[in-house]
Amino acid sequence: MNAETEPKESESDWGELTRELLINILSRLSVEDRWRGTMMVCKSWFNAFKEPSLHSVFDLDPQFDSPLESTRWWTPQFEAKIDSMLQSVVKWAQSSLTQIRIRHCSDRSLALVAQRCPNIEVLSIRSCPRVTDDSMSKIALSCKKLRELDISYCYEISHESLVLIGRNCPNLKVLKRNFMNWLDPSQHQGIVPNEYLNACPQDGDDEAVAIANSMPDLKHLEIRFSKLSAKGLNSISQGCPNLEFLDLSGCANLTSRDIANSSSSLVQLKEIKKPNFYIPRSVFHTERYGHWSLYDERFQTDIFRI
Repeated sequence: MNAETEPKESESDWGELTRELLINILSRLSVEDRWRGTMMVCKSWFNAFKEPSLHSVFDLDPQFDSPLESTRWWTPQFEAKIDSMLQSVVKWAQSSLTQIRIRHCSDRSLALVAQRCPNIEVLSIRSCPRVTDDSMSKIALSCKKLRELDISYCYEISHESLVLIGRNCPNLKVLKRNFMNWLDPSQHQGIVPNEYLNACPQDGDDEAVAIANSMPDLKHLEIRFSKLSAKGLNSISQGCPNLEFLDLSGCANLTSRDIANSSSSLVQLKEIKKPNFYIPRSVFHTERYGHWSLYDERFQTDIFRI
């Protein structure tokens, strides 16, 4: 058969697939593949793309899991695109959305999540410089089925939001509230805006008390590079007795003795990650702690060096 007589697949051929078949096809694709062309094939494909069952989970984390972070991710233009995507998914899902894993969104899209997604169980919004207490308070009051929350590297969220979420979301079992490495910010410099790097919250103990007083059923807690003290850690140990996993990596204000004393009451604890540090003389002068050997007690030195 020559080129002149060979049948061609027209747009109408693709458009004649039944809606059920189209939904079946789209359900087998990754989020990236769905958004990068399939929705633009024709009108019937786009209508099938908006099927609520296809949007019960919105997970963009794999797109961000790269060894090299992009400076573009921290621009207002990129944030606007993420907001637009999330807002579209929320509208299409029609309250069937149960999991959101994204980064670099803002209060604009999260306000819509709070308004239309009462069945959200997992909310992961890492690295969102313009997510504030305003949207998080709305999430706390409207999304009461939350069982997992990741607000790592969101510096405009305060301990007040933690209290609201804890009091209104009784099913919360996982909290990830990690911070960037403020002891050695070189890995972020040139990518993350300097003013944001320098804005790392100082109220580690206030956040610890908020967690302890409002989240008694937590099982998994990550607070890497928090500035909490022994007092804050003790509050968590007393207020969250069911903890099974605790990540304290980078918590430089804690000594090994502090951790041992506080964690002794956590009978359910299966794994704890300690702040393993060696602090060079150029960062903290020896006279601050008296003798160099005191570093062996204050910081474990067998994992990595800053």
